Order: sequence, then C-alpha cells, then structure tokens
Amino acid sequence: MTAGGRRAGQRAGTPVRSSRRGDPRWRAPESPRPPSSLELATVEEHDLGDEATFQRLGFFDLDLSGRSADGVEFQQCRFRGADLSGTRLDGATLTDCLVESTNLANLRAERSSMLRARLSTVRMTGVQWVNGVLRDVTVSQCRLDLSSFRFTDFHRVVFEGCNLARADFQNADLSGARFRDCDLTGAQFSQATMAGTRFANCDLAGIGGVTSMAGAVVADQDLVALSHTLAGALGIRIEGRDEADGG
Repeated sequence: MTAGGRRAGQRAGTPVRSSRRGDPRWRAPESPRPPSSLELATVEEHDLGDEATFQRLGFFDLDLSGRSADGVEFQQCRFRGADLSGTRLDGATLTDCLVESTNLANLRAERSSMLRARLSTVRMTGVQWVNGVLRDVTVSQCRLDLSSFRFTDFHRVVFEGCNLARADFQNADLSGARFRDCDLTGAQFSQATMAGTRFANCDLAGIGGVTSMAGAVVADQDLVALSHTLAGALGIRIEGRDEADGG
C-alpha cells in the first residue's frame, strides 16, 4: 500500500468500496440458554405479583392480561400462546426466555431488561419498553407498530421481518441494533444514538429524527425513501427534471 492508504495503482480520488462485509466488532446476539427441564405454569400457582421470581416455567396458553406487578423476574421461561396484553411490569427482568405467538399488545414495562431472549410471531402493538435495556435479543416476525422504546439501550439486538411502523425510538441508544426486512414507516428516531446502527431492506419512508442517523449504515436499496425524508428535514425541495431545467 502507498503512504496514503491506497492500493498500488489506484488513482487518487477514486471512491473505495470496502470488500469486507459487516462490522468486525459486531457479534450476533447470544441464544437463550435452555433449561434442563420445564414445568408448566398455572394461573393459580404462578400469577404475577410484586417481586415474584419464575424459573424454568412454561407459560402456555395462559391469560395474564391486565395485571400489574413490580420487580418480576423470569429466568429460563418459555411463553407460547399466552396473553399479557395491557399488563404493567415495571422493573421486570427476562433472562434466557423464549416468547412465541404471544399477545403483548399494550404491555407497559418501564426500567425493564431482556438478556438472551428471542421473540417470534409476537403481537406487540403499542408495547412500551421505556428506559430499559435489551441485550442479546432477537425479535423476529413480530408486530410492533406504535411501540415505544424511548431511552432504552440496545446491545446486540436484531429486528427481522417486523412491523415497526410509527415506533418511537426517541433518545434510545441504537448503536448495537440491526434492522432487517422491517417496516419502519413513520418511526421516530429523534435524539437517538445511532452510530453503528444498520438497516437492510427496510422501509424508511417518513421517519422522524432523520438528522440523528449520523453514523448509521443503510443498505443502498433503502436510500431512495430515506433521501426524500432527509431532504424534507433539511428544507430541500426536490424537483422533476423539467422543473429543474425551467420547463
């Protein structure tokens, strides 16, 4: 290489497209650690309550909607077909949990955390996970429209195939998040930290806080919608060719 860091024979001023794919510092989320055995939970014995701890339980087809509890801990638990819609779980912790085909619509969880969790085909419309932490979490094929993750920190988190239309990430730290094949139409990113955030094959039309995306990485096929949004945020008017030529 020459002193300027260019390959020998490369002409000065030629754009360089890296041949390396991905961020070498990025690590995929760790998978949840499965329990050695799983006991079936019942509403009578395992209803939600303050400071309750649930370990190695299967919450299958249980109705736990409309509950309110503080400081609940779930360790190596599995949720399938459960209903926690409208439930409030402040200060909750989910560690090594699997959540499948479960209803979490309008769940409110402030100051809560997930560690090594996977959520798939979960209804999460209107969920509020505010001022929390997500670490080593995969969210796949979930409906998260109108959700809120304000002031939440994301560490090795992947959203794939999710509906995140009008989701609110205001003031969130998304530097450890990746979005693949997601609908982010009208999502809000104002004041978010996004250096290192990656978007691939996502719908970014009409997003808010686009000027907070400094340092984010966007796939080239996603740039058209993003460029129109950025132009609007900067007060740039886009004209057709005839208008630009004065026709």
